[in-house]
Amino acid sequence: MDSLLNHPAIIIIFTLVIIGMLLLDLGILNKKSHAITSREATFWSILWISLSMGFSGIIYYYLGFEKFSQYQGAYWIEKALSVDNLFVFILVFGYFNVGKELQHKVLFWGVIGALVFRAIFIFSGVWILNYTYLPEMEVLDHHVRINYLLTLFGIILIVAGIKSWFSHSEDDGDKDFSKSPGAKLIHKFFKVTDKFDGDKFFTIQNGIKMATPLLVVVAIIEFTDLLFAVDSIPAIFAIAPDDPFILYTSNIFAILGLRSLYFLLANFMYMFSRLHYGLAIILAFIGIKMIIAPFIHISSLISLGIVGGVLVISVLWSILFPIKD
Repeated sequence: MDSLLNHPAIIIIFTLVIIGMLLLDLGILNKKSHAITSREATFWSILWISLSMGFSGIIYYYLGFEKFSQYQGAYWIEKALSVDNLFVFILVFGYFNVGKELQHKVLFWGVIGALVFRAIFIFSGVWILNYTYLPEMEVLDHHVRINYLLTLFGIILIVAGIKSWFSHSEDDGDKDFSKSPGAKLIHKFFKVTDKFDGDKFFTIQNGIKMATPLLVVVAIIEFTDLLFAVDSIPAIFAIAPDDPFILYTSNIFAILGLRSLYFLLANFMYMFSRLHYGLAIILAFIGIKMIIAPFIHISSLISLGIVGGVLVISVLWSILFPIKD
C-alpha cells in the first residue's frame, strides 16, 4: 500500500510548514507576551484547520481516497479528544492564577513537548505493532491474524469510554495540582518560588536562581498531555496502524490548532458540557473496531462518518441542554 514514506516531497512540505509556523508564532507574532483576543484566536483556529484540510488535499491527490479518509479520521478523533483536555487546562491555569497574557507561552511549550513525545509514541508504536501479530489461525472458518497489542488497546479504549461516560474533566475541580507528578518533578530538581516574574521560567531571589510557578505549570501541562496520549494514541492506531506518517501529521495538525481553540472556547465550555458522552461512545466504538478488525473490517470512511456524527450530536445536545456549572 502506498505511504507518505514513498513521497518525501510531502514530508518536506509538512516539515517546512510546521517549522515556519512555529517560528512565525514564537519569533514574530508572539515575541512579547500578551492576552490572546477572541478575534486573534478565531483567525489562528481557521488558519490551522485550513492548513490541515489543505494538507489532506495533498494526501488525496498523491495517495488516494483511502489515505485521505485515514488522515481525516485520525485528525478529527484527536481534535475531539483534545477538546476534552481543554477543561484540564482551564483548571490548571485557574489553580495557579496564570494570567491570560502568560497562557499562550505555556501552551506553546506544551505543544513543543507534544511534537517530540507524539513522534516517539507513534513511530515506536507502529514498529512494535509489526512484531505483535500472532501466527495465522482459523476462527469460525476464517483465516485471521490477530494482533494482541491492538486487542489490548481495544480493551483499554472500551474501559476508557465507560469511565468517560460516568465522569468528565470537571470532576477534577477540587484537585490539588501542586501535588501532580509534573509539579513534583520540578520541585525535585529546582527551588521554586511562589511568585511569577513576568513570562520567565527562572528568576533570581536573594542571589539564588529559582524556578517560577510558570515552569511548574508547563510541566503539569506536559504530563497531562502524556496521560491524554494514553487514550488518543491507541485510538488513532485503529485508523491506520501501518502508516505512522499519516498518524503523526494528522496528530500534529490537530494539536497545533489546540492552543488557538483553547482561547476561542475557554469562555464557552458549556457548549461542550456533554461532550464526554460523545467521547465515551467514540472511544468504545474504536475499541470494538480494534478487537473485531481481524474478523470484520470497518472502513475509514464509515469510521469517519460515525465519529463526525457522534461529535455533532453531542455538541448540539450540549448547546440545547447545557450544564453551566
